[in-house]
Amino acid sequence: MGNTQGSQRRDRHESDGNVRKAAGNYSDDDQCPVQLKISRLKNETYAGANHKHHGSYPVVVKWTGNAKSVSIGGSWDGWKKKLTMVRSHEDFLTIVNLPEGRHEFKFYVDGNWICDNNLPKTDNPLGSENNVLVIDRSDYEVFDALDRDQAESVTDNSTNSCEECFHRNSSYTQEVPEVAVFRKYSQPPVLPPHLLQVILNKDTPVSCDPNVLPEPNHVMLHHLYALSIKDGVMVLSATHRFRKKYVTTLLYKPI
Repeated sequence: MGNTQGSQRRDRHESDGNVRKAAGNYSDDDQCPVQLKISRLKNETYAGANHKHHGSYPVVVKWTGNAKSVSIGGSWDGWKKKLTMVRSHEDFLTIVNLPEGRHEFKFYVDGNWICDNNLPKTDNPLGSENNVLVIDRSDYEVFDALDRDQAESVTDNSTNSCEECFHRNSSYTQEVPEVAVFRKYSQPPVLPPHLLQVILNKDTPVSCDPNVLPEPNHVMLHHLYALSIKDGVMVLSATHRFRKKYVTTLLYKPI
């Protein structure tokens, strides 16, 4: 036929036998996401799908080839209803929830029933052929394990987050502390430590111009410094920055 069809399995989700969401590609017809178009078909249930969601398995069915419309019918509902497949680029996709066991199906392409020669086939009573799909629970055990691991991981993360929040908030309280707690911090320090390094008190290296002071730290700017009074004279200094230059000014005042 030149057509290819693939049946792929996905993680188990809750379902009532409805047509499920497929990949989020866009249709060429109305620019509507494929998953939204498939969700609109959620009321198209088939007669044989009265099993519980834990007894059904999601199967992705794909038809590849040039076609205007493609549907799929199968033995899961006694061939009573055709499920519409949604275009995704060059393919047609749908997701069907099927119970464990052997199922026969066929594609309805542009008004003709077609069997995909690339998939397992079997003869039917009408003298033609149907494709065959076997659902085995063991094929989905890995996904069950992943679901359990993910659920346990979410639970552990939630527990750890709660414990971290508890420890982080345990230091907060509405009780007013005693005054004695703040007593040793009631007064600011006599002089902040970073202001003890006064550039006027530093020795100038021999290789440097004695009239040029070393470059000050940014915390030294815009502070007024006073030299101890000597010989009845007070010396005040302040350093300012002008663009990339630093200017230190000294004021001498007789006392």
